[in-house]
Amino acid sequence: MATLLFIFLLTFAFSSSQSGSQRSELKLQRVARAGSNATAEDSAGSFPAPNRATGFVDFVNLFTNVPISIVRSISSSGGGINGLPVTFNDNNLGALGENFVTNIKYRSRHEDCELRCDQLITKYGFPVETYEVVTEDGYILKMFRIPSDGPPVLAQHGLIGSSDDYVVAGSESGIAYLLARDGYDVWLANSRGCKHSRRHIKIKPSQGIFWDFSWHEVGYYDLPAMIDYILNVTGREKLKFIGHSQGTTAFFVMGSERPEYMDKIALAVAMSPVAFNAHMRSPFIRLLAPSSGLLYAASRAFGIHEVGPDNELVRLARWLTCGTGPLAELFCSNVMFLVAGYNVEQLNITNLPMIFCHMPSGASAKQLVHYAQEIISKKFRQFDYGAEENMKRYGSSEPPEYDLGKVTAPVSLVYSDADWLVHPRDVAKTRSLLPNVVDSHKVPSKNFNHMDFIIAKDVKYLIYKRLSKILSRY
Repeated sequence: MATLLFIFLLTFAFSSSQSGSQRSELKLQRVARAGSNATAEDSAGSFPAPNRATGFVDFVNLFTNVPISIVRSISSSGGGINGLPVTFNDNNLGALGENFVTNIKYRSRHEDCELRCDQLITKYGFPVETYEVVTEDGYILKMFRIPSDGPPVLAQHGLIGSSDDYVVAGSESGIAYLLARDGYDVWLANSRGCKHSRRHIKIKPSQGIFWDFSWHEVGYYDLPAMIDYILNVTGREKLKFIGHSQGTTAFFVMGSERPEYMDKIALAVAMSPVAFNAHMRSPFIRLLAPSSGLLYAASRAFGIHEVGPDNELVRLARWLTCGTGPLAELFCSNVMFLVAGYNVEQLNITNLPMIFCHMPSGASAKQLVHYAQEIISKKFRQFDYGAEENMKRYGSSEPPEYDLGKVTAPVSLVYSDADWLVHPRDVAKTRSLLPNVVDSHKVPSKNFNHMDFIIAKDVKYLIYKRLSKILSRY
C-alpha cells in the first residue's frame, strides 16, 4: 500500500505541478519584454545559480545513478525493464473511487472549481464549440474550440493534463484566451484517457484494456485524427500546433511514424520539448525510474491501469490537502517543486485551488513507464516490452528508435534552465536531430520550471509575447 500511495503521490504531483505566485512579497523583475534581445541559442548546457534546491537535486542525481546504471545494464543485455511475468487484472481499480465517496460533500472556495473547460471559456466572455472525433483505433476524443476566422491553432496538453491546462491560469494569462484575443481559431485537444476523452466505440474505461496505450498512440492516432478533423471543418490546408511536455513528445512521434502529416503543419511550437530524458533532474522521477518495470507489472496485476484519475476520491484528496490554507502552501507547493523545479516567484498560491480542481485529469500508467524507460535507455524509442515480446511486436529484441529526421515541419523550441523534467542538454540533442528548427529560445528567467510554461503568474510576459511573434511569421 505504501508503494501504491507513493505512485499516486508521484503522478498527482507530476500532473499538478506549479501554478503561479506566493503570498510573500517577492519582487519579480520582468525580464521578458516586447522585442527582448534574448536569443535563440542561449547556452543549452547552462545551469541556474546554485541554491538549496539544486544542491538537493545534485545529491539525488548522485544517489540514483547507481540503480539507474544497474537497470541500464540489465536492459542492454536484452531483458528490458518490463519483461516481467505478470497476472493481468482487467478491472480498472481507479474507476472504483467514484463510488467510494459518492456521499461525501465538499466544495472549494474557488468559484471556478465546479466549471468545466467549456463553461470557463463561456464565463470569461468567449464563444465556445464542442466537437468529438473518433480515432482509427476507436477512441472518442473531445475538442473545445474558441472559433474565429483566423488561422487554426491546435493546443495539445501534457501528461495527466487536459484542455483545462490552457485556461486555468485565468482569463488574463491562459494561453487559450491570449490566442483567441489575437484572432486565432483556437482548438483545445484532449488526448485519450484524460477526463474529457474517456470513451471508446467498444470498450469502457473500467476495463484494463482501455488503458493499454502510451504517448506513442497519442502521437500515432490522436493527433492525426484531430488535425484531419480541424482542417476538414475549417477548410484550411495547414494549422499551427502548440504542445507542452508530452504534447511535444506526441508531435515528434507523429512526425517520425506518420511523416505525411508534416505537410499539414505550418509551425509547431514545442514548449518544454520532451524527446530525450537522460539528464532530467526531478528527484521523484529519478528515484522511481529504476523500479518502474516492477511497479508497472504490480499495477497491472492489481488492476491499477490509470493514474491521476479525475474522480470523486481524488478530488476530495486534492481539496483536503491542497485546497486552501497553509497546507496548500507548505505541502502541495513543495511537492510540486520537487517534481518540476523550484520557483516561488511564479507560484500563485491564491490560484492553487483552481489548479487542483482541474488537475490531474487522468492518464495511463503505461505513459509514465514509457518515460521512465527513456531515462534508463537514454534513447527516444518505442515502448520496451522485454526482448521476447519486442521480437513479436517489432521483429527485434530492442524497440525501434523514433527518427526525428522525419519531423520536417518548422519547429520552434522553448525551454528553460530550471526545468527539472527537461534538461537543456536533452533539448540540445533534440535540436541537433530536427531538420527544420526555425527558433530555439531559452526563457529569460533563471528559475522558470516545467509547469511555468502554461500556468505561471507571468506567462503573458515570459512566454506569450515571443510565442505570438513566432506564430505571426508562419
